[in-house]
Amino acid sequence: MVGMPASLRGAIVDCMVEIPTGTAGMGMDAARRLTKDRGTEGFSHHPAQYLFKDAPERMSEAADPAQVVELMDVHGIEWALVDVDARDPEPAHALLDRFPGRFFGAVGINPNAGMKALRAFRAAVGGHPMVRAAAFAPCLCSPQVDIDGALAYPFYAACCELEVPLLTLVGVPGPRVPFDCQHPARLDRVCYDFPELTVVMRHGGEPWTDLCVKLMLKWPGLHYSTSAFAPRHYPRDVLAFANTRGTDKVLYAGYYPGLSWERILRELDDLPLRDHVWEPFLSGNARRVFRLPARA
Repeated sequence: MVGMPASLRGAIVDCMVEIPTGTAGMGMDAARRLTKDRGTEGFSHHPAQYLFKDAPERMSEAADPAQVVELMDVHGIEWALVDVDARDPEPAHALLDRFPGRFFGAVGINPNAGMKALRAFRAAVGGHPMVRAAAFAPCLCSPQVDIDGALAYPFYAACCELEVPLLTLVGVPGPRVPFDCQHPARLDRVCYDFPELTVVMRHGGEPWTDLCVKLMLKWPGLHYSTSAFAPRHYPRDVLAFANTRGTDKVLYAGYYPGLSWERILRELDDLPLRDHVWEPFLSGNARRVFRLPARA
């Protein structure tokens, strides 16, 4: 365990990146529609600003995507996963075209909008070859939608048909909204009903990380990404799983601009990962799950 191998610099796949627009981001608009406490009203840019206190500094200035690509180059990141708005996918499609080989997309799903949203989801996935996933935030739907709720099932079926994985938030959310809709236990039923579906858990799954590990051991298609956590706070049981039976199950996600790449890459070197785990964690697992081209 000697830290990240130098050979992986330039080959990292980051499974959660947002292009800063200078305004609120990272789900802030959706959180504002749901939250009721006065504290959240004072958050300027991030829906869990009390946890990511330096995020507004990075998010308050708009960045051209070319600037983000320059940062990716500095930090050795080859690919970054960005959001695609199913209602207006053209800007994301244009980004994918402008920077071939650097970005791939995940289309957000809104089960509350029914067939209209399902058709838009299918069109957005089919509209560009580098749209490679669906993204679901159960706690930020208005009203909230359970991970194992009937409204979500048509989207899971579409993911299976379109052969794209599902990324979903799990655990207690940072925004001050209820968590029950995204309790990791709900994935047990989803994995049972959709054995063809590849699922990647996002945002930690706390405080049920032991359950996340148990479910990954049980279900072949279930994975975990490290989004919304600085490396020093990655759950220890998830790291232990990656070092043993879960080497092919854990994917790196950085969460820029909520977290800085400077901090993430600095702290990554201190992770207690075995030598053979670094490549699948930082690159290989994501390339397989999202069907990305092999490194040249």
